[in-house]
Amino acid sequence: MLSRRGLLATAAWLPLAGRSAHASAPRVSVGSLPFGTVSWEAALIKARGLDAAHGFTLDVVKLAGNDAARIAFQGGQVDTIVGDLLWAARLGNEGRSMRFFPYSTTEGSLMVPGNSPIATLKDLKGKRLGVAGGPLDKNWLLLKAQARDTAGLDLETEATIAFGAPPLLALKLEQGELDAGLLYWTYCARLEPKGFRRLIGSDDIMRAFGATGSMALIGYLFAGETLGAKPEAVAGFTRASKAAKDMLAQDASAWDVVRPLMAAEDEATFEALKRDFLAGIPRRPLAVERADGERLYGVLARLGGERLVGTGTTLPPGLYYDGTANG
Repeated sequence: MLSRRGLLATAAWLPLAGRSAHASAPRVSVGSLPFGTVSWEAALIKARGLDAAHGFTLDVVKLAGNDAARIAFQGGQVDTIVGDLLWAARLGNEGRSMRFFPYSTTEGSLMVPGNSPIATLKDLKGKRLGVAGGPLDKNWLLLKAQARDTAGLDLETEATIAFGAPPLLALKLEQGELDAGLLYWTYCARLEPKGFRRLIGSDDIMRAFGATGSMALIGYLFAGETLGAKPEAVAGFTRASKAAKDMLAQDASAWDVVRPLMAAEDEATFEALKRDFLAGIPRRPLAVERADGERLYGVLARLGGERLVGTGTTLPPGLYYDGTANG
């Protein structure tokens, strides 16, 4: 039987051993944008020790924006970022080994003021429409095609289009300088408590173009070299990501960790952001995601051409990653 001194020595040694083992675990670095939801998930992974539990140490690298994220990822400064399926496919078709692990099915929506007379896409004729991103934004391309197919409306020539950064467009919409705005989901969620409503969501448009359900057009991206160098750590990262999402879906206290990062100025905004984040958790088999990805890739390749997707005519083989060391 151990003496009291022995017990104290053992108790003191165990945490040190745990820290030592954790410190020597392979590291996985993720790029995080200001106010991006990756920071929510990463904070919970760290706070609940999910990285240690799954055999790796998570490093969070703060990046200024999407361009900085792509540069950091391509330059090997971070192991993974949340990126676009089309961009991952383009890199893969250009010869780079790329893997895509679905992150969220929540995209954007077309928002209008609650008292707006705009009830259908046809009503956008002659209106001022703000579009987050640029002329090759996938949501914009799909919305244009949907308006043409269902309403016979050419938005480029029959509406006034303003491309810009989401925060600026959301502000212009609030100030009445725009009649409608095609915005990313977090901005849509923040506008809802202020009386704005969704005219049509990207999910609805994707289904109109052949998607069989809510699909993920954004995901964690991994270079093949990273997966080859530390397959167990990358697999552990994807398990931790799933575990964090499950905690947020099942344990209300998990949001206590995330809420300080959400910049939610009131309870209604918090609840809207929470609702849409949880609605976007991918739940479908990877084979179904791949099939829908192929359909949407074909549509977007037709709409955006080589400027959008590059020279590829289909998704590169092996693009989707199943979250296992051998996947």
